[in-house]
This record gives sequence, structure tokens and C-alpha cells, in this order.
Amino acid sequence: MVATPEKSHATAPAQATGNDRVAVLLMGYGEVESYEDFANYNEQALNLLTAKFAPVPTWIYPPLAKLLALFDRHEWDHQHDHFVSPHNAIFEEQRAGIEKCLQAKWGNQIQVFKAFNFCAPFLPDQVLEEIKAQGFDKLLIYPLLVVDSIFTSGIAVEQVNLALNKLADDGEHWVKGQRYIPSFYNESAYIKLMAQMVEEKIATDLASAYLPSQIGIVLMNHGCPHKAKGFTSGIVESQALYDRVRDELINRYALISVGWLNHDTPLIDWTQPNAFVAANNLIDLGAKAIVFMPIGFATENHETLLDVDHIIHALQRKHSEVNYVQMPCVNARQEFMEMAADWANPQIAELLAEQAVAVNPQMAVPHTPGHHSHDHDGGHHHHH
Repeated sequence: MVATPEKSHATAPAQATGNDRVAVLLMGYGEVESYEDFANYNEQALNLLTAKFAPVPTWIYPPLAKLLALFDRHEWDHQHDHFVSPHNAIFEEQRAGIEKCLQAKWGNQIQVFKAFNFCAPFLPDQVLEEIKAQGFDKLLIYPLLVVDSIFTSGIAVEQVNLALNKLADDGEHWVKGQRYIPSFYNESAYIKLMAQMVEEKIATDLASAYLPSQIGIVLMNHGCPHKAKGFTSGIVESQALYDRVRDELINRYALISVGWLNHDTPLIDWTQPNAFVAANNLIDLGAKAIVFMPIGFATENHETLLDVDHIIHALQRKHSEVNYVQMPCVNARQEFMEMAADWANPQIAELLAEQAVAVNPQMAVPHTPGHHSHDHDGGHHHHH
């Protein structure tokens, strides 16, 4: 047996429970699998997402959610022949695949859990309760679905924080270590994979019939509102992702545009051009085939499937002579799961190496600037 150095101070004996294990919490939106859940799903989405950029009073959320549910039901059920989103099943494949890669390196010290922002029974508070019950005390928060920033990923952190407040015990907090992966918009492996997927598709489906300059590529990002009550909304990260994927392709394929998958919300100033306008512009420049590639989403969902399908139908009515190719998200490709695990490895290493930090929420006292407590040392004030 090898003696390991004691990791804790004498004052705080190490808990033998979870301090050598890390729970990785993959976070996505989740999507309804039963049409009965639309209203509930929409209400949660309005509360968490829309509230941050739309000037809508909160009392309107429940009736608005029910109204939106009617539209959703019409779209999924009637327009799209009883569509059921594959998102949750794909996300589970991603969870299992990333866990397999991580356990190959770390063994059972690592377990990967999934949480959905809007779908029980995988809401963050439900999943964190399970993580706590299993004795984990180190947590890596890892938003996976949307490849942007603090805005969409921020709602993940918001929900984790709410759940951690709810699950706090009296005295010392059960979480002893935390790390966060905000986004992978600037990860070279992901950027190269996006370009490679486009090139492979062109080689198999289009290269024999069209010149490279006649092939338009719309790289689709998650739409972002320009004004989001002061929140940074992901435009900078998404734009940087687009620029880097475009750089990989532009010398071979001249016609490339960003296409934002926006929600058509009234009164909101969304990122432009949207995917329809982007494709239309490329057709004006002589594109005879258009490839739609989602780069801002890692997991298929109704936006990448139904919204893009609507866009293609609208374009077909206008330009029936053009060939339209709809590409999948990265989904459960083995190389994606390996790279997603690679991005987690340094954070896991740090969590396992660092000393457990005891946090006692009761010691959190707001400090008021400029206000000094009474002191009895002859009036010497220490200014910092």
C-alpha cells in the first residue's frame, strides 16, 4: 500500500466519502416528448430565457405558455406528422459516450449526469439531489447543447445555484469543489470537425454536379437578442465560432454566410441575417446548392430540425431550382464525445488535486462599502 500525504488541515478532517470523486453535470434544454407537456415547458422557458430580454410582465407567462402550446402542437402534430423530438435520446447518448471516455481515464471516480433546463425528471434540482445522495462533493458544470456564452449557459448556472440553495444543509455546504466549462466555441478540434463535416457532405452529395463557387454554405448559430437587459447574450462567442469555421472553408468554397436561428419574437432585435435571408443572399450570388450546417448546436432539437425544415420549404417556393441539403448536428459522433471528454479532463484533474474547501453559507455576510463596524481600538480605521 502506498501512503498518500494528508490533504486536509488538522482543523478540518477529510471526509472519506466523496472527496476523490467528481460528478460531471451535462446540461441541455431537454424537449417535450408528450404534447401534454408543452404549456409547462413553455412557462419554464419564458421564466428562464425570455424574461431576460423580452419586456413581458410575469403574470402573462401562464396564459402565454398555453397559447404557445397550441402553436407548438399544431406545428409538431399537424405540420410535421406527430413529430417527437430526438433531442433527449441524443443527449443521453452523448452523456453515456462522454462518461465512457472519462471513465477510461479516471475509472469510477467520475460519473456523468444529465440535467435538462425544462424537463422533469431531469431538472437540475432533481439531478443534484441524486448527486448529493450518491455522496459526491465535487461538481463540474458543463452546458453542452448550445455553443455560445454566459447567456444560455448562464441559465444552467442560475438553476444550479437555485438547486444548491435548496439542497444546502445547516452549517457546512456539501459541495467542496466546483468547476465550470462555459462553452467550446473557440476549441480548434470542434471548429475543424464542423468544417470536415461540411466538406464530407459536399464530396458525397454535391461535388460531382456543382462547381465549388456554386455551392453556398449557411453556418447556423443559435440566434441571440441584441439587448438582453444587460446580459451578454452570446453574440461575440457565436460570431467568433462562425468566423473560425468559415476560415477553414472559405478558400475552397467562396459562398459562405452565417445564418442565425432566431425565434420570431415581436419587439426583439435579433441577430442578422437569419438563416432564410442568408441562404437567399447566397442564391442571389449564384449558389445553385445550399448546405445548412448547424454549428451553434451540439445536439439535434426542434430548432435545427423543424425551423430549418420550414426555412427550406419557404426557399423552395421561391427558388425551386436550387438543391437544399440539411445537415445534422454533431450529435453522438465518436470524435465529438472524445473531444468533449478532453475538454473536461483538465477541470477534473484540478478538482481531484485541490483541497476540499469547506463553505459555510451562514458565514456569508454582505459587506457594505464605506461602513465600518464599531471598533474599540482607539479609532484606528483600516482602509483597503
